[in-house]
Amino acid sequence: MSGHETDAMRQLRSENLAGLHGRVLEIGAGTGTNFAHYPATVSEVVAVEPERRLAAHSRDAAAHAPVPVTVTTDSVEEFHPAEPFDAIVCSLVLCSVENPDDVLRQLFSMLRPGGELRYLEHIAGTGARARLQRFADATVWPRMLGNCHTHRDTEAAIATAGFRVENARREWVLPTWVPLPVAELALGRAVRP
Repeated sequence: MSGHETDAMRQLRSENLAGLHGRVLEIGAGTGTNFAHYPATVSEVVAVEPERRLAAHSRDAAAHAPVPVTVTTDSVEEFHPAEPFDAIVCSLVLCSVENPDDVLRQLFSMLRPGGELRYLEHIAGTGARARLQRFADATVWPRMLGNCHTHRDTEAAIATAGFRVENARREWVLPTWVPLPVAELALGRAVRP
């Protein structure tokens, strides 16, 4: 699906990565869709992608990235860096990890003080969309789409892990009338105090 992203989605990816610098950890890199959007101020990206088929695509994308990218097939739970990162990027991944609260606490520990978490994530909707999300999450959606759970309160989990959310907004990536549980995303920046 990454090869069929809309211009709006590519713009959100670019916006999410704008202004990053130094060493960056990307969690759940998938096919490496973000790699082309990293600014030249990033000195290194370490990309974690445990699914080997996706990691192979990530390595291909890393070869064409404007910044140095290393792809590892460790899971985030298995990954233990030697030194903290300046930033961590999560794009459409916190919805699919088994225990997002544990992962976010671990990410918090991998950041230097003042480091930032940039996220572009599925979020829990309200009203009829929330009911659709809960139904989808309880039935076929996670089984068909890589354990994606669309009705997680990701932003609350980020704050609970100790991050200070400094900038966040919601964006519709599909028209509001489209009956899919993933029509709305959160784009944000959170800092480790």
